[in-house]
Amino acid sequence: MSNDTVIVQIMGKEYQVACPAGQQDALRHSARYLDEQMNNIRRHGKVLGLERIAVMAALNITHELLQSDDSNATANKSQTDEFNRLNNKLDDALHRFSQLEIS
Repeated sequence: MSNDTVIVQIMGKEYQVACPAGQQDALRHSARYLDEQMNNIRRHGKVLGLERIAVMAALNITHELLQSDDSNATANKSQTDEFNRLNNKLDDALHRFSQLEIS
């Protein structure tokens, strides 16, 4: 698969980034999100320097991702628990039904 070069702007600076074909829009979307996060840190914080702003944005985005993963894991566990509960009820009902047929 070939890579294309995409130019993105983050905090007023242009960056050329290699990107797999078909992923350009996703890369642009990611760059816009990062740009928003970094500009928000610059506006609302006392963080100075592009490198420090980038590190803070990376920490914030990583935290969001991990929180999302935790939420998804909790939701998946709840769904699995519910599935197991329903499956057990079905097994019990089938067992009772088979007992009625035998009697």
